[in-house]
Amino acid sequence: MAKAKILIIEDDRSLIGVLEYNLHNVGYEVFCATDGQQGLDQARLQMPQLIILDLMIPVVDGLEVCRRLRSIPETVKIPILMLTAKGEESDQLIGFSVGADDYVVKPFSVKILLERVKSLLRRQNQTQTIGSDLVTRGGVTIDRIKHRVSMAGESIDLTPSEFRLLDTLIRQPGRAFDRSELIDSALGGDTLVLERTIDVHIRSLRKKLGEDNKLIQTVRGIGYRFREGS
Repeated sequence: MAKAKILIIEDDRSLIGVLEYNLHNVGYEVFCATDGQQGLDQARLQMPQLIILDLMIPVVDGLEVCRRLRSIPETVKIPILMLTAKGEESDQLIGFSVGADDYVVKPFSVKILLERVKSLLRRQNQTQTIGSDLVTRGGVTIDRIKHRVSMAGESIDLTPSEFRLLDTLIRQPGRAFDRSELIDSALGGDTLVLERTIDVHIRSLRKKLGEDNKLIQTVRGIGYRFREGS
């Protein structure tokens, strides 16, 4: 099965390190953001299966991040686990009122947090439809669970980076992604590569799409998008 993506939005880098290490250890794919705006951007880019969100973060605070995530169609159903030092019942009620699914008060047991994460993901898997893992647009079908792409019933052999790149584009048709966003999504934010590297992957991906290569459109001066309305 595909690894579940988890986004951590937290400004305490030492805590990020602890969470990232432990989540990786149990098999999750982890992405991190250290302020609210970066977290919102990463949520739309990575489309994680779960978000761990600190309440007290810079730029955009956790409550506002939660409100915005619940107002965006692409992220409205993503489970949100709030992390905060505020343990009063009223604080928890505010968190739930803006859309949090669960609430963990600092300091906390990492084992307990992992169980909360596991529980939220299990609940999400029970309620979501297969459509979230299987998307068809423009005759191209991408299956996250089987890690397979096909056109007209014929399988297309993609590299892992090409698969992640297509997955990012196809799930938000019409949205223009700049090259740095696509590098974060397809190659990983810590990968030291030139932005033009993404052009090489796009050329290869278009070649494999054959006559349907125009589904991936160039946005001059920005990057690329999957054709809207396809």
